[in-house]
Amino acid sequence: MSHHHRTNQRKRVAQEAAGMLYTGQEKEYKQAKLRAAKILGVRVLPSNAEVAMELNRIAEEREGKTRQERLVQMRGEALQIMRVLRNFGPILVGSVWRGTAHRNSDIDIATYAKNPQEIVSTLQKNKYPIKRTEIQTVTKKGKKGQSFHIYVDFPSNNHAEIVVRSPEDISCQVRCEIYGDIVTGSTIKQLLRVLEDNPKQKFLPT
Repeated sequence: MSHHHRTNQRKRVAQEAAGMLYTGQEKEYKQAKLRAAKILGVRVLPSNAEVAMELNRIAEEREGKTRQERLVQMRGEALQIMRVLRNFGPILVGSVWRGTAHRNSDIDIATYAKNPQEIVSTLQKNKYPIKRTEIQTVTKKGKKGQSFHIYVDFPSNNHAEIVVRSPEDISCQVRCEIYGDIVTGSTIKQLLRVLEDNPKQKFLPT
């Protein structure tokens, strides 16, 4: 197979996978790529970053200017909820931190607590309606661990997913599954600065 043909196939798979992620048919990049390759009957898989590029293009085409407005709104909502959770070391991660959010994106926030219920009650006390909570089992480097997820709805119809991690994980560096860089995220202070200086700023590896 020629190099050009392979590149073409990778692009087609990336476009197909991005479409599934955009419409919410698939939630995970890996699943979306495998399904897209199967549909197209090819064996070439693009990188997650290539899929992210196509996803960005689709969102740009379909959402135009409202996309940037929504990003700024979601960053503002993230700041509000992070202030409420300030005792739990909240960090904004995911597409709202990156600046690549689209209309189906959630606000992703990492927090640290020994007891996830403390975060649940703090949110309830501050009148944040909790849609549901769940425990997810994650295997990292062969070790099984559990993370606690809290799903919150905003009056604006935006959603937040708050992951509660163990306090001893606070210094663990997490590598991004999409871009391959280290996820630094934004603290309250950093997010405040972004909203004041350049609310649409993107945080992508160069």
